[in-house]
Amino acid sequence: MQVILIKDVDNLGSAHEMVEVRPGYARNYLIPQKYAIEASGSNLKIMEERRKQLQKKEAKLMAEIANVTEVLKASPIKVGAKIGVSGKIFGSVTAIQIARAIREQKGYEIDRRRISVIDEVKEAGTYKASIDFGKENVLEIEFEVVSE
Repeated sequence: MQVILIKDVDNLGSAHEMVEVRPGYARNYLIPQKYAIEASGSNLKIMEERRKQLQKKEAKLMAEIANVTEVLKASPIKVGAKIGVSGKIFGSVTAIQIARAIREQKGYEIDRRRISVIDEVKEAGTYKASIDFGKENVLEIEFEVVSE
């Protein structure tokens, strides 16, 4: 029996994909759990329309990611930290501080969970962090730790 998946199903396929399954599996599990719908003519047209809308939305998102990437790569972000006499900072620079600096300096709101600091930051200087935008779009940015 052919069904169209509504959600991603492990070991079967991803959303908006048509797959062949046994009739009992479709009737008793996939369709009642709202993981799939039967592959009829009208359902195929509806899913094709949804796929087109998702592609348009994804293209718009990719354009926005490209714009953000260009702005973030233009210049390093300055992150303020309390620095002692020897040049070492008290504590460490976290993703929260980098996200706050991006919001204040560049004007973009980036979730702190998408940011990961590559090197351990213990003193003033220039370091790198990566931002994961999803869909295998990872941007590596530079940030500079300066005294507050």
